[in-house]
Amino acid sequence: MQQMMTSELVFIPSPGAGHLPPTVELAKLLLHRDERLSVTIIIMNLPFGPKHNTQTPSCTPRLRFIDLPCGDSTMALITPKTFLSAFVEHHKSNVRDIVRGITESNSAQLAGFVVDMFCIAMTDVANEFGAPTYTYFTSGAATLGLMFYLQAKRDQEADDVTELKNSVTSELNAPGFINPVPANVLPEVVLDKEGGSKMFLDLAKRFRETSGIIVNTLQDLESQALKYLLCSSNEIPPVFAVGPILNLESKNLDNGKTDEIMRWLNKQPESSVVFLCFGSMGSFNEKQVKEIAVAIEQSGQRFLWSLRRPPPKEKFEYPKEYDNFEEVLPEGFLARTSSLGKVIGWAPQMAVLSHPSVGGFVSHCGWNSTLESIWCGVPVAAWPLYAEQQLNAFQLVVELGLAVEIRMDYRTDTRAGGGGSGMIVLAEEIEDGIRKLMSDDEMRKKVKDMKEKSRAAVLEGGSSHASVGKFIDLVVNVTI
Repeated sequence: MQQMMTSELVFIPSPGAGHLPPTVELAKLLLHRDERLSVTIIIMNLPFGPKHNTQTPSCTPRLRFIDLPCGDSTMALITPKTFLSAFVEHHKSNVRDIVRGITESNSAQLAGFVVDMFCIAMTDVANEFGAPTYTYFTSGAATLGLMFYLQAKRDQEADDVTELKNSVTSELNAPGFINPVPANVLPEVVLDKEGGSKMFLDLAKRFRETSGIIVNTLQDLESQALKYLLCSSNEIPPVFAVGPILNLESKNLDNGKTDEIMRWLNKQPESSVVFLCFGSMGSFNEKQVKEIAVAIEQSGQRFLWSLRRPPPKEKFEYPKEYDNFEEVLPEGFLARTSSLGKVIGWAPQMAVLSHPSVGGFVSHCGWNSTLESIWCGVPVAAWPLYAEQQLNAFQLVVELGLAVEIRMDYRTDTRAGGGGSGMIVLAEEIEDGIRKLMSDDEMRKKVKDMKEKSRAAVLEGGSSHASVGKFIDLVVNVTI
């Protein structure tokens, strides 16, 4: 029996921990929904950071991974200023060779490229093959809408958003938001006068050239932003809100750490534990760690704290594990809080948030973490660190009422040893945020409601389920 010719999508994720997992999950979802599709995910590896498990179950034979090695020539590109653009350019020839092999095979027909928001330069390779490019935007629709809005203001009105840098009073009436957006929660790169702003808004310009944009969000969560994105007068490609895209069955090789954490959580009362975790790049300097510890102890709250060592100054690396937490925590802290809490290194975040004993989440508000907290119905105390997290925090606290604020405008430099901005949030402020997080019943009710909506969205008849179907119809009807 002759094998059916499939429509092949080439996925190109960014190499960050917040980008590859949702890319894999989107690919698996598409393959589950339609047997006419096949997917190749090309992974551009970094020499540092967590290794991701890309093993797929036997039920997804139409999914394959191709790892591109990271040699000395790649390492030379890893500098803060040129990292992403140079890194992607470096890999174009490798991607070109892989795709040529796909087009020359008899088992699949190239249907398009699905490229991460930061890999949009790979559109050039797709164009060489006459293939459409679809952007996978792994942040929220409000951030995407803000990018388009600011890019249009720059190119059509010569408006320079970097003039708002360091302003504490300026606000933007951005169309994807209900409330005016304070300048101090805009992504730092948008305000960068040294080329970062131009680079970032040029991404939006290239998004406009693509055949569609997939966004990891849902209609009920970001209705205002999606209304703006779907307005035809804005000259934005078709937008598909397909989220939440989450890895609900994460399997990690963690030497039993997850089991140990789960055993501890099993002993705690329902909704009694506050979970502090700040993402794959999140860390704090010693002074800030001590303020957090004092806040936790003074709150008297049960806690699970994921605490990790900052990378060396000016090194582009992920945080590491501490050999001994006592070297950074206040003297006697672990002994005094042993009956109430547990300090850990790496955390199995989704498993923790899913546990019934967890009642609150002190979070950096990365988009994946935001979606996970909503899916699990756990309210957030917002403490953003970098990237678009301040904007996500503003959405959660001000726009949606799904979070309380610890410090919405906090910023750190992930390449400067954690807490590199010089900002220190004092213990009193952190303690106040934790107390509000664990006692605000109205917010908890809103979060539970959004939890139900997020789960309904991905079921048959839900808004995200329908968007996935529309995207598949677009893909399989393309003939190259």
